[in-house]
Amino acid sequence: MADFFATPVEFIKGVGPERAQLLKKELGLATYNDLLHFFPFRYEDRTRFYTIAELHEDLPAVQVAARITSWEVVGHKRKQRLVAQATDDTGTLELVWFKGLSWVQKNLQRGAEYILFGKPGRYGRKLTMAHPELSIATPAQAEARYLQPVYPSTETLKRKYLDNKAMMRIMRDLLKKALPQIHDPLPPALLQELNLLPAAKAYRHIHFPENENLLKQARFRLKFEELFYIQLQLLQLKETRLTRYKGQVFKDTSLLTRFYNEHLPFELTNAQKRVIREIYHDMKSGRQMNRLLQGDVGSGKTIVAFICMLLVISEGAQAALMAPTEILATQHYQGLKPYAEAMGLQIALLTGSTKASERKALHTALEAGHLHILVGTHALLEERVRFRQLGLAIVDEQHRFGVAQRAKLWRKNKEVFPHVLVMTATPIPRTLAMTLYGDLDVSVIDELPAGRKPIKTLHYYDANRLKVNAFLKKQIDQGRQVYIVYPLIEESEKSDLKDLMDGYESVCRAFPEYHVSIVHGKMKPEAKQFEMERFVKGQTQIMVATTVIEVGVDVPNATVMVIENAERFGLAQLHQLRGRVGRGAQQSYCILMSSFKLTSEARTRLETMVRTTNGFEIADTDLKLRGPGDLMGTQQSGLLDLKIADLARDGAILQLAREEARKLLQADPQLARPEHTLLRQTLDKKAAAGIRWSSIS
Repeated sequence: MADFFATPVEFIKGVGPERAQLLKKELGLATYNDLLHFFPFRYEDRTRFYTIAELHEDLPAVQVAARITSWEVVGHKRKQRLVAQATDDTGTLELVWFKGLSWVQKNLQRGAEYILFGKPGRYGRKLTMAHPELSIATPAQAEARYLQPVYPSTETLKRKYLDNKAMMRIMRDLLKKALPQIHDPLPPALLQELNLLPAAKAYRHIHFPENENLLKQARFRLKFEELFYIQLQLLQLKETRLTRYKGQVFKDTSLLTRFYNEHLPFELTNAQKRVIREIYHDMKSGRQMNRLLQGDVGSGKTIVAFICMLLVISEGAQAALMAPTEILATQHYQGLKPYAEAMGLQIALLTGSTKASERKALHTALEAGHLHILVGTHALLEERVRFRQLGLAIVDEQHRFGVAQRAKLWRKNKEVFPHVLVMTATPIPRTLAMTLYGDLDVSVIDELPAGRKPIKTLHYYDANRLKVNAFLKKQIDQGRQVYIVYPLIEESEKSDLKDLMDGYESVCRAFPEYHVSIVHGKMKPEAKQFEMERFVKGQTQIMVATTVIEVGVDVPNATVMVIENAERFGLAQLHQLRGRVGRGAQQSYCILMSSFKLTSEARTRLETMVRTTNGFEIADTDLKLRGPGDLMGTQQSGLLDLKIADLARDGAILQLAREEARKLLQADPQLARPEHTLLRQTLDKKAAAGIRWSSIS
């Protein structure tokens, strides 16, 4: 059976070697299996015939039976078009062609009964249909009722006569051969429990559904199956990790208690306390912790990280925190240093800028175990960075690191893997977290520290500029500071840089009495640092910048974030930028500036920002707008190469798939029962094909 589905597509009637090459190059279809999983992206409704009287321009493409009574070519040269009149017992419809006039005219038959398929429109008072599909009506066709699949295509394929009709012929031929070869990998008990269509039937009706109901059932079955395999793999991996990877045991809470009683400068939120309990439970369990910590910007992840470090330091081990940029690593270091010093602990920072003389002393202290906490960038991964005993590895904004890089950090402890805490301020929608991080345990800090006021977000058009400037002036006069951010999209860096410089000049003109800083990615690191520090110290009141401040300095006195051309930013980025303010006790504001002309998607993004500060709600909207690939960046979108399921819309099916996978593995962890043989073989094949869902974590 496996060999059958590996057959090259050229062996299907009407394909051959040349067309097979085209299908492979244009659509990635090389084998019968590829073709079977090449699903239609929509269906044309051929289940009913409309009369001409029933047509109106709000209908999608529909099917009409009518006689063509006359036609003529009108207009001159390039403006020529072929216009035909079609009638039935209820009215007249005008058919129009702008291309291929002579070919259409040659094939028309006056007075013949046709089946027309196309989108109705209106031109003046006339009902029209442009470039309809035409076929002479036969008794069989008049009786046929079906949904016609429409497959993704390219211009090259259409030019080579591999249009939708050709794809349907190829698919029909494939199904004739393939359906008898399909054996259902899902166990009979599961099919029965969920009332799922058998596999062969599902494939038949996803390609050529007899009706809407069977199409719905086929879609559900195939989406469930796709997500079910992923969840089975993730849960098996999690089980393997829990049983195979022993963890260092850390039970001593003496340092933690001392810090809590003597040095903690504020009361922890209930969410922070809950997360610390979850982490402590992992660390004393004897199994290696692999936990994802999600929390919005400003929710207090860093203090949680420090308290967890104390758990391992209590028993003589060390902790490392790795961040993706020097700015972020430095910020973490400066945030943790006062706590470490209060507790009498040694902490150091290691980045690309660390001097050789400092490095030498640092390496020595680290190997001897005198250095308790090391914060840094990718520099932590270098071969010569050796810990005496690494007990906890914390990775911040982990989606910016490659898989191999993170694995290097884990191997810093030769005896036993360190516990791993992955932190992100990018809220990941629940469906995405279950798929990408399904083998990690997830903790969420879902409340802001006491005294923090939610940021007020306002949307203004460019025409309201004077009103916005007056508001900024008022804020600065109260002693506050302001960020003004311009987009920088790499494709048009020159024009964007010009926008930034123009913006800087207009800000200087609008606020001549204040000092203005400017920061962008093209500046040398020292210059950038100098400008940032001036702003931090309050020597400048306004910071004009590109998104380099998205993850960066923490300035509690900055209470206003103005985002220019806000329609050019993605939702996640807007939310990250907004998180730069609201760090102090004063009311903070985020002002989104945009032009009046907005796409509906841009409008949705800006309305979402104004409506909510809930990162998870924003992430869900972002997932619906952009899809999972874009959300996770190129490095990880390949892992979500789903053929039919859609994480933005199929959350309920994903939940069901996870629950069923959990029940199945509880009953038969090794899938050793006879009724699970096919399922086990399918999973093994997927693993061999390199689909490693774990590699994400």
